Formats: sequence, C-alpha cells, structure tokens
Amino acid sequence: MPAVTVSDITILPRITDASHLRARGIKSITTAPQGFEGEGFPVRRAFAGVDLAELDPFIHLDQMGEVEYAPGEPKGTPWHPHRGFETVTYIIDGIFDHKDSNGGGGSITDGDTQWMTAGGGILHIETPPEHLVVSGGLFHGFQLWVNLPAVKKWSPPAYQDVRAKDVALLTSTDGGSLIRIIAGELDGHVGPGSTQTPITLIHATVAPGAELRLPWRKDYNALVYSMSGQGFVGDEQRPISMGQLTVFGEGDCIVVRAANQQESRSPNLELFILGGQPIKEPVAWMGPFVMNTKSEVLQAFEDFQKGLLGSIPAIYKDDAKRPVNRTKILDVHNAPTDLQES
Repeated sequence: MPAVTVSDITILPRITDASHLRARGIKSITTAPQGFEGEGFPVRRAFAGVDLAELDPFIHLDQMGEVEYAPGEPKGTPWHPHRGFETVTYIIDGIFDHKDSNGGGGSITDGDTQWMTAGGGILHIETPPEHLVVSGGLFHGFQLWVNLPAVKKWSPPAYQDVRAKDVALLTSTDGGSLIRIIAGELDGHVGPGSTQTPITLIHATVAPGAELRLPWRKDYNALVYSMSGQGFVGDEQRPISMGQLTVFGEGDCIVVRAANQQESRSPNLELFILGGQPIKEPVAWMGPFVMNTKSEVLQAFEDFQKGLLGSIPAIYKDDAKRPVNRTKILDVHNAPTDLQES
C-alpha cells in the first residue's frame, strides 16, 4: 500500500494534543457489502445501510479492490453521465485514466486523486491504461461522491488533479500515525483539493498500538472507514476491522486506536477519514444523477437522452470499445435503480 509514505515520520508537523477535547461517541458501525462496478471490478459499498442524513454532504463511497489482476483482467467503466455532485477518485495502488466531455483528464497512481465537478452535466470514462490491462497487477482505490448544494448543482463542469506529492503530511501527537490531508483543513493544515462543499478528506495510517485523536470541527459530521487492519473507535473502544464504516456523533475529536497485533499482510490500521458540513437539503438520487427533486432527476435522464449533458471529444473517438450507452446507464454505477428521496 504505497500511497504517500515518508522515511522518517518524526520530522513531520504534529497535530495539536486533543486529549483534553470531548471525544465523539459512536452512532453506528456497519460492514460494507461486496459487489461489482462498471465493467466488473470488485468493490465494497462503504455507505450501504447508512441513512443519507448521517452521510450528508456525502452520497456514495466505493472501496475499489484491493485486487491483484491477472494479465487481461483490469477493468474500468464505459462512458457515462453525471449531474449534481462531484466525484473524487483516490488511487492507492495501480493506475486509473480519466477522460471527460469537458476536456478534463489524466492518469493517477499511488496516492494521486482526480476531482471532477459534474455540476450541470458531464460525460466521463474511467479505465486502466492499456499497458496495465496487458500486464495485470495490483489495484486499490476509492471513489467518493460529494453532493453539491442546490445553488451549485448547475455550475459548469470542472476537473482538477491532486498529486500525491502535494498532499499535506502530518503526524499524531505520539508520532504513531501518518496523516495525509487530501482536501479540506485539519488543525490549521490545509490539503490541496479545492472543494465546492466544505469537507475534509484524509487517509491515515496508524501503527500497531498507536492512538489517533484528531481535533474535528463541531459543525462537520465524522465518518471513518477502515480499509485494512484491526482497531478500536471512540473512547468506548468498540472494535473495527477491514470494510467497516464508523459514524460518529457529536463532540470535538475523533478517536481511533490500532490493535496491538495486526496481520502480516496488513501491518497497520489504514483509515479513510471524512467529514463535512451537512447541506441539509432534500436529496433525490437515481443512478448517476443526484438532485434535489424527483422532477430534476427525471429531467437529467431526459437531457442525457437528448445529448445535452455533453459529447465525447473528437480526440477520444477511437475509444469505440466503450461507447456511451444511452439505454443502460443505471448499470454503470451500482447506485439506486429506484428513485431515492430524503
């Protein structure tokens, strides 16, 4: 699990001692079911079974892999539309290519992030590069959907690359954790990702037996997904393991401790930590569209069928193996096939 590592964690800035802050209680711990995404790559649905109100402003989170592909096996997604939110793709191992109808695109690997604002509408495609398809190899990452408030749902599409070398690196008070800030702010330190919705996004590695106490904004919700390893959450010390999401309640800090003993294949507790300012607006969600009302979602489907959400740029026309399929867009992301409203 390369992502971003440092040879000497003790030289990094340390977060403020949060031992005097009130720890957030545990509201729920859920286990992500496994499924398949796009053209058939394995995922864990991190938010499954959690009420959207608890996740706000987040909508959807997939842990992609961890999987060791044989030659010819790596898979991606075909061209498909989005409207009303942002997609955040974070790659820990492997390589992923992005192309979109707004001209954005690039490759990410080993700690890089692609941040796409769908806004009023966009088409995009996510695939492994051809050389990785030929060779096979390790693939592991996340895709997060961040909701946009009503006033920004119709904003122009945008794209940004967040390179691994640019993430803000910190360590915990005891020096037992490596904290990578991808976006947002933590204890006065700011990550490189530019967000439309106020959020903080972190990948943390906690050494066996170490405790991580993160000061956390009171007006943000707090979610911790354990991507590998064993540990405990909250002052209640409730056990967690790979593939589990913890939803925290109110308080001033997030508390996570790694178990003293870890498996050899997962020597540390690896965490995807996120929180944001709840938008507190109605959510209507079906397939690749996240809007405020049912009529807006139905309009998005109609606009897509009419070709109003963008077209594949001419430079990508050779991508004939993955054309836009206007009749099966609900198969692209394993999102609700029935309209969800909250």
